[in-house]
Amino acid sequence: MARLDPEDIRLDTIKPKPGSRRGPKRIGRGGGSGTGKTSGRGHKGAGARAGTTRNAAYEGGQNPIHMRMRKLRGPHKKMSMPFEKFRTTTQPVNVAQLEERFDAGAEVTPETLREHGLAKRRDPVKILGRGDLSKKLTVRVHGFSASAREKIEAAGGSCELLRPDTNGTSAQAESERQA
Repeated sequence: MARLDPEDIRLDTIKPKPGSRRGPKRIGRGGGSGTGKTSGRGHKGAGARAGTTRNAAYEGGQNPIHMRMRKLRGPHKKMSMPFEKFRTTTQPVNVAQLEERFDAGAEVTPETLREHGLAKRRDPVKILGRGDLSKKLTVRVHGFSASAREKIEAAGGSCELLRPDTNGTSAQAESERQA
C-alpha cells in the first residue's frame, strides 16, 4: 500500500488497516455459513423464540448466586443500610507538618490547624507519627497514634484529647462560644 502525502490525508481518505476489521456475522444464510437454519439459537425453547431475553441472573434452574450468598446485615457492612451514620472519618495530620507550620510553645487545636491549612474539613483530627518533632507543642485534638503521642511528649509537649461534637467542631470550642 502506497503511503499518502500529508496533504492527501483527510477524513474521507482515512481507512482502517487491512485485516483489522471484521465484517458483520451474517446469520440465517445457509448451512455452509455455520450459522444457517437455526441462526445460532439452537432448537426450540424460549431462547429460540422472538421477543424473549434471558434474565441475566437466571442459571438454568440452579439456585442463583444472589440466593446462595449470605444476607449482609448490620451497620458494619458497607452494602447494608444505613451505614453512613456509623462510619467515622478523621483528618490525618502528621508530626512533620506540625514541625513545619507551628512555632515552639504554640497551641495546636483543630481551629489553628484549619488556619494553617492542615485540617480543612470539619471532621475530627488525628495526629499521626510520620516525621520528627523538636518543638514543644500543646496539642489538643480528637486522636493520636501511639508514635505521635510518644514524639510530642519526647519533645516536651503535651497531648490532650478532645471529644468530637456531632457537627465536627470540638466540644471545648462549643462550650467557649456558649460562655
